Amino acid sequence: MAEFYRKKKKVCQMCAGKEVDYKDVETIKRYVSNEKSKILPRRITGACAKHQRHIANEVKKARFMALIPFTK
Repeated sequence: MAEFYRKKKKVCQMCAGKEVDYKDVETIKRYVSNEKSKILPRRITGACAKHQRHIANEVKKARFMALIPFTK
């Protein structure tokens, strides 16, 4: 018998009260892939649509300010 388990829905960290700022490099790196430095999608980060757009803008700011690389 195959039993199916529902995967627990991830909670948006920004809705829970944590802020993401482009100057906080350690936090920004959690939203970027290790291999090609791509911004991770919502289904992996667990962010809501509004905050995923905010994350994307903060990652782009950090790249422009040379805090994180564009590619590895």
